[in-house]
Amino acid sequence: MIRKHSATLHGHRTSFSLEDAFWQELKTIAETRAVPLAQLIAEIDDQRTPDSNLSSALRVHVLEWLKSNVPALSTEPR
Repeated sequence: MIRKHSATLHGHRTSFSLEDAFWQELKTIAETRAVPLAQLIAEIDDQRTPDSNLSSALRVHVLEWLKSNVPALSTEPR
């Protein structure tokens, strides 16, 4: 299910929509890095390109985090 969330980034309130699975992974990433969730979201917001939206940037960040923290799958044929 997609839910709306809001955060204060650099003193401004903003909202974004994320599926529950992405929201849970963002919370896990923040916990693993020992940073507040708002700080993680602000970092992702600061790094995104101006033509992308925050929801997409958050999803891509989660995907990249998961890909970098999962052992590479074997590419050898079975």
